[in-house]
Amino acid sequence: MEGTPYVTKEAILKRAQEAIGIPLRDIDATGRLANGKDKGSIGTVLEESWFCYEPNGEARADFPEAGVELKVTPYLRTASGIRAKERLVCNIINYMTEYEKTFKTSDFWHKCETMLIMSYEHKQGVPKGDFTIDKAVLFSFPLEDLIIIEQDWEKIMSKVRAGQAHLITEGDTLYLAACTKGATAASVRKQPFSDIPAKQRAYSLKSSYMTRILNQYIFGKDEDEHIIKDWRVLQKNGFEDYIVDQLKPYYGMTQAELKSRFGVDTTAKSLNYILLARMLGINGDIRNTQEFQNANIIPKTIRIQKNGSIKESMSFPTFKFMEIIQEEWEDSALREYIEPAKFLFIIFKEREDGQYAFERIKFWNIPAEDLEEVKCVWERTVQTIKDGVRLERVNNEVRNNLPKSTENRVAHVRPHARNASDTYPLPDGREMTKQCFWFNSSYVKEIIKEL
Repeated sequence: MEGTPYVTKEAILKRAQEAIGIPLRDIDATGRLANGKDKGSIGTVLEESWFCYEPNGEARADFPEAGVELKVTPYLRTASGIRAKERLVCNIINYMTEYEKTFKTSDFWHKCETMLIMSYEHKQGVPKGDFTIDKAVLFSFPLEDLIIIEQDWEKIMSKVRAGQAHLITEGDTLYLAACTKGATAASVRKQPFSDIPAKQRAYSLKSSYMTRILNQYIFGKDEDEHIIKDWRVLQKNGFEDYIVDQLKPYYGMTQAELKSRFGVDTTAKSLNYILLARMLGINGDIRNTQEFQNANIIPKTIRIQKNGSIKESMSFPTFKFMEIIQEEWEDSALREYIEPAKFLFIIFKEREDGQYAFERIKFWNIPAEDLEEVKCVWERTVQTIKDGVRLERVNNEVRNNLPKSTENRVAHVRPHARNASDTYPLPDGREMTKQCFWFNSSYVKEIIKEL
């Protein structure tokens, strides 16, 4: 860091904006971009070749005099708009010292209180050297987000203080997460209140939250509707507690009663999400609110039958056979979907008259030990596809040897398609009905029982 001439926020921003539009190969003075596997190479190139300082892994800002941390983030242009390509990784968490601090004295805050965010569009198949920086802004967290981020930090530290750093997952929190970080999945660290090694983790801003930062603060998109109208309410209650408190008056009402109460006239699959939005004073679908998108909150309806059983398993997005065999678990689409997610269970229970009444909601994220069970199912699925899926016709039904619900306590694989002709190609050229991972209905019942 010694010798950098950029000691004020104004000078740093000016220099960053001068890089806009220049192909990165023309900036790279070290040849780093030739190593396409180096995920951090673009950020390193800008540090070394544009701002002329040695990259540091220390718990301090890259420009300490100005208190500014440089962060380079890629995004994707999709049919639904701009989306962050990945989470924004900040700094490694030192379990042995961080727990003693407050949020405002934490390593995260010292490093990321103010960030210089430089963005570029990631284009599949395009060499990194052809990418260009298109935006550069100085970013500080807005107060309404900062309250949630501080609460997230406290949740992470509460596990460290309880000797449970090995049980931390990204789904524990809403905006600020503790993601795994290391050369291998086996990278571990000591923790202060337990002898159990904990995975090395780093503070990170979830990709869902980064999508909001990109859209609102980088590209100037209008904000989506807020659930929280006055952020000061979060100083008294956490976001999850606030939502629960707002919905309690509607517990016990049937779907029909809620539709009548709010003048909702639809039978769409998203009905419960629309009703949930109305209960919270929102006009649209709850999934489209600012807070749900920021935190990657995934609502799921669960129906409990009169006898206490849960009929349905819980599905996830379909996967392509040719793509999943190219993945590693740590970067797999399934892990990236499940671990950071905060699920919101909307629980309806069947009454004696056969109608389902809104019983309660519950926020939930997958525990670390259950994520390992999902990993086992994922690994067997990948190996089965690589070895060649065994297809057998039994009574006009085509069966396969992908993991069944009887083989694992948590998850299984089965079809999720419009019909039998809705298929994806297998590596050997055959076609098979689209499949997806599911939480077992027995596992969902287990979760609800615990809650």
